[in-house]
Amino acid sequence: MSQSSIVVENLNTFYGSRHILKNVSLTVEPGEIFIIMGGSGSGKTTLLNHLLGLLIPTSGTIRILGKDIHAVSALERQALRTRMGVAFQSGALFSSMSVGENIALPLREHAELDETTIGIVTRLKLEVVSLAGFENLMPAELSGGMIKRAALARAIVMDPRLLFCDEPSAGLDPVVASSIDDLILRLRDAMGMSIVVVTHDLDSAFKIADRICVLDKGEVLALDTVDAIRRSDNERIQNLLNRRTEEAEVDPDAYLRRLMGEKERSTRFGPQARKGL
Repeated sequence: MSQSSIVVENLNTFYGSRHILKNVSLTVEPGEIFIIMGGSGSGKTTLLNHLLGLLIPTSGTIRILGKDIHAVSALERQALRTRMGVAFQSGALFSSMSVGENIALPLREHAELDETTIGIVTRLKLEVVSLAGFENLMPAELSGGMIKRAALARAIVMDPRLLFCDEPSAGLDPVVASSIDDLILRLRDAMGMSIVVVTHDLDSAFKIADRICVLDKGEVLALDTVDAIRRSDNERIQNLLNRRTEEAEVDPDAYLRRLMGEKERSTRFGPQARKGL
C-alpha cells in the first residue's frame, strides 16, 4: 500500500484565545485531487497555511510525503518544499519579470541547470498550460485566466509531488473557470501528483474532486466523495451547498458586552454603580 501524501492528525490551532482549527484529521492520497471547502471563517486558509508549513500547530501533527514537517531540520524542510508547488489565488507573479522569467525563477533558485536547459523546461511548462509563445509578455499584459495558467506553470516547473491551489477559479467567468478545472485534471493525470485545492466554487469542486473536506467553524464537518457530500443529510452541509444562510442565535447579554466592552460595562453597571440607582 502506497504512503499517503499528506497525513494530518488532531490538528488544533489557536489565535490568542480563539480556537480556529479543532481536532482536524485528514489524509490526501497519491494522485488524488482533494478539495477543502467551507464558508467564510471556516478555517480553510489556516489549514492551507499549515499544510504549506507556514504555521506551527498549537497541537497535532502534519506529515508531508512521509515527514513531520515541524520535526525535521530547517534544511530538510526546505528540501521538502521543493517537492511542493503552490498556485496562489492572485497568481502572485512578479510584475517586473516577464512570464518566462517568473516561471524559470524556481529553477534558477533551486536547480543546478544551465540557462539553455532552464529555457527548454520553461517553454515546456508553458506548452503544458497552453501558453506557448507568451514567455516574453509581462504579467500586466495577461488576462485573468492567463495569469492563473502562468501561476500553474510556475507551480509545476519543479515537477512537484504535491500541488496546492488556492481558489484557482476565483474571479474568472464560467467558461474560463471550467478550462482551469480541465487543466488541473490534465496535470494530475499527466504528472501523477496529488493536488489540494481550496475553493468555495461548488461547480469546480464537484467537477474535479476525488474527495471533499467540508470545514465548518474549524471542524471537519464531512470528508467524503462528491456523491456522498451531495447526498448528505447534514443541515449545515446542505445550507452550504444550497447557499442558504443560517440564523444565528443571539445572546442579548453577550451582544451588549461586545458593544460596550466588559470593562466599560462592569464600570457602569457593576455593584458600586448600582448603589446609586
